[in-house]
Amino acid sequence: MDDELHQVRITAEHATGSVALDGLDISRHVSGYELRQRAGQAAELMLRLSPLVKDEFDGLARVVVGVDPDPGPAAAAFLSAIDAGELERYALARHDLMDGGPHELTRAMLRLLQEWASGLWQPEVSG
Repeated sequence: MDDELHQVRITAEHATGSVALDGLDISRHVSGYELRQRAGQAAELMLRLSPLVKDEFDGLARVVVGVDPDPGPAAAAFLSAIDAGELERYALARHDLMDGGPHELTRAMLRLLQEWASGLWQPEVSG
């Protein structure tokens, strides 16, 4: 692996942007990127190559192979923190999901868990 740092410039504007490495615009070769940095450490740029790239990329970069994370451990940790009574209480109070169809309580609970996990859930304020 190349441990030398390279000049990176990323510009993003609305739905478009550009990626330059050591002054060379490589945007047409890239379908996505992930930029990470921890305090006190150099930034790390992971490039996802466009499916249109053939063997024409020419440049230096610190290469990092991206592997999508296994969602299982995060899901298990999230679910283990759920209070079953609270889940049931809030799911039963969701009139928007109570349609009388099959498995309505399970569907309400799953929808509520999705909202909790994504941070979208807001408790209803009665007043």
